[in-house]
Amino acid sequence: MTTAESVPERTGTVAGGIETDRSVTRKDLRLNRDPARVIAKLFVPGSYGPEMSARAAGVVHRVLALSDADAEAAYARTIDGFNGRHRGLEAVFAENFSVIAHRVDHDIDLSGLRKLLVGALFTQEYAIEGAAFTNPSMIPHPDQDGLGPGQLRFVMSARSIGEGNLSCTEFRTGVLGQDGHLTVDEPSPYAHVGRVQQTLYERSTLRAALDGAADDDDEVVAFLLHHLPERFSDADLEACLGQLPPQLLVLERTHRTFSRIHWFVACHYTICFADDADVSERVLWPLSPTERKGIEDARFVRCTDDDGRELYRGTYTAYNGTQAVTQLMETSDFRTFRMAQMFGATVADKGMALFPCQVGGRYLALSGQGRNGSAIVSSADGRVWSHPQRLKMPEQPWALTYVGNCGSPIKTDAGWLVLTYGIGPMRVYALGAVLLDLEEPTRVIGALPDPLVVAAQEERDAYVPNVVYSCGAMKYQDTLVIPYGIGDMGIEFATVPVSGLLDRMVGK
Repeated sequence: MTTAESVPERTGTVAGGIETDRSVTRKDLRLNRDPARVIAKLFVPGSYGPEMSARAAGVVHRVLALSDADAEAAYARTIDGFNGRHRGLEAVFAENFSVIAHRVDHDIDLSGLRKLLVGALFTQEYAIEGAAFTNPSMIPHPDQDGLGPGQLRFVMSARSIGEGNLSCTEFRTGVLGQDGHLTVDEPSPYAHVGRVQQTLYERSTLRAALDGAADDDDEVVAFLLHHLPERFSDADLEACLGQLPPQLLVLERTHRTFSRIHWFVACHYTICFADDADVSERVLWPLSPTERKGIEDARFVRCTDDDGRELYRGTYTAYNGTQAVTQLMETSDFRTFRMAQMFGATVADKGMALFPCQVGGRYLALSGQGRNGSAIVSSADGRVWSHPQRLKMPEQPWALTYVGNCGSPIKTDAGWLVLTYGIGPMRVYALGAVLLDLEEPTRVIGALPDPLVVAAQEERDAYVPNVVYSCGAMKYQDTLVIPYGIGDMGIEFATVPVSGLLDRMVGK
């Protein structure tokens, strides 16, 4: 379980000697990384690294050569040693066997036990929090039953980092009291990655994915967009591709278009978790080519569309080892997640954060804009983003290097409250806040003169020194709850009265 502990009393001295806002209450609760939190994932021997060669065939042949007694003993040892560490371990073995079942000749009839043993040999444990547990965002839980007066249940996402600096997304739950008292539920001892389900694609999104990837008069693209329904499945797509006239298959650009289409399909998927799995067991693990090296820094927000539909949306950084882009995850219950690409030049960066509702009939988002400043971008459908408008952020001595957002804007009567992070001398991070106009969010109408949170003297020495970072705060009544990562080593919490914060931002 993730280690929760009380934070030692702070001296009040912070990194860089920066003066912080005195209305902030920093909680004495810290969630630390826990290397004992492991998932069981596919392992293909010899397939990791540019100089490696696959050894899968040899592994299968050695299992086939075992006597029945030796196979049974090897499998029994595996189950005895690992079954208590994972939920549904045999199902994982069976699924991993299915991935490499083609290595077994057609004329060989493997017993169920040997299939599971082969599956176990193609499975490994991975410590998802082995290196870090950090960068949280917090939103109201979809289930508010069974609470006392004035209480609110929340879901908190967090970035976990393990071996090879590979990132995934985990979740925790907890309760906030009317008096600002905050508790975090003990996580389940299990963690698992869920199962991929059939997903549906949008024709308009496919059009965006192929825009600029082929000539405007590409006949394959035109054929597909003409014949596919607005929402289509893998079977619909394959059937449509199968109907392509043979004359189009010989065109030089056709196979480039095919490659783009299959990339699009690989980057859109749906993950589902068991009904009886605790939220803290659910791990969003990289599964698409854009995420090959990590799902980073999810910024969740509860969205309400103009038609009244509520949905939890989270932007996240998909990193493939060389390129980082912003992608989208959506869920209504934190059990089923739909992962999808977004498009437009403004998504080719980190740190995009969605507004919780449309403004002026369009979807809006905060964007880092190439890390040269902050901007607001807009979209007609929430998928294709454009029209960046730079925000004129106030210059602060503790944020001279860069100012970015710490999650989605929070709607208040006074304006859109945006938490920020600023980077100053010696790469010291500080969490601040600005206020945007409700009707014209490109207009900054207020700013907090002092930062809310800076790493305390006792917290500076960490995996990443002098860093505090949040991916999203939560407002409840007149309390703003700020979860934040400390040096990538753990997560702490702070609260601040919203009304007083807003007054100070506009100079009252």
